[in-house]
Parts: sequence; structure tokens; C-alpha cells
Amino acid sequence: MTSDPKHPDRAPDAGTVEAVANAAQDIGEFIRSQRLSAKVSLRQLAERAGVSNPYLSQIERGLRKPSADVLSQIAKGLRVSAEVLYVRAGILEARPASPVRDALLADSSISERQKQMLLEIYDSFRRENPTSESDGAVAATTDSPRAESAVTADSESASSD
Repeated sequence: MTSDPKHPDRAPDAGTVEAVANAAQDIGEFIRSQRLSAKVSLRQLAERAGVSNPYLSQIERGLRKPSADVLSQIAKGLRVSAEVLYVRAGILEARPASPVRDALLADSSISERQKQMLLEIYDSFRRENPTSESDGAVAATTDSPRAESAVTADSESASSD
């Protein structure tokens, strides 16, 4: 009952214990479903991730909550993004859905490090540019010299008819 180092006589909050147990069960169930859909045995995934069979089994059953490092190794073994597992485990906050982000995360031909770098670059570009897609499209059509010459050519041909 000494879970709070500042107050060793205080028992852990029941809500906190339940939340941790639910998070561990959720990530375990998710890992198991990903493993089964990839048609990988528990033993194969444990070997790929560099963890023992019993430990991986305990994670899948929600008895243990894995560290970020273990989640990263499991993600590599499953060939999924570590970010997906981090969000499921409550380590990272979920980001808004994006087709570009989803495509990058799903690409198995690039490493996790490359995915993270590309996502950082993509996010920085998104922060620098207008947030509305229609604003971006308008800026691209009116600021472009080609767009201006096309508009000029269209108006000249219309006036000569």
C-alpha cells in the first residue's frame, strides 16, 4: 500500500488503479488483435520483440502494462507504428485523423524513425500554412503566376469574341 512516495500510509485511489488496469487491458487486447490479424504466434512476436513468452502473454491479458520501450519493440514485431501503441496505452494523446499521417504510418517500407521525421516535417508545414483547405487552394490559384496568366488569357479571349 505504499504507492504514493509522499504519503506512504495513503492507499492508492481506486479510480487511478482502475484506470491503469483498464489501460493495460485495452493495450493488451489491441496487441493481441493485431498479432492475430497478422497471423503471428505469441512465441514469434515475443522473439521479434525481444521479450519472454510469459511476459507478452501477461501484457495481452492485461496483467502487465508495458513500458514505452517494450511497446516500441512490439510495434516493430507487429510492423505497426509505435505511435499507435503509445496512443492506445495512454502514453501519447491521439492526433486528429489525416490521410497523409495514416499513409505514412501504414508504410512498411520505411523505418519508425523515418516515419517520425516525416510526420514532424509534415506537422511543421501544416502549422505554417493556412488551416482551411479552401484557403490553401485559393492561395495556390491566385498567387501562382501560371494562374494569373491563365485568368488573363481567358479574359482576353472572352473580350475578343
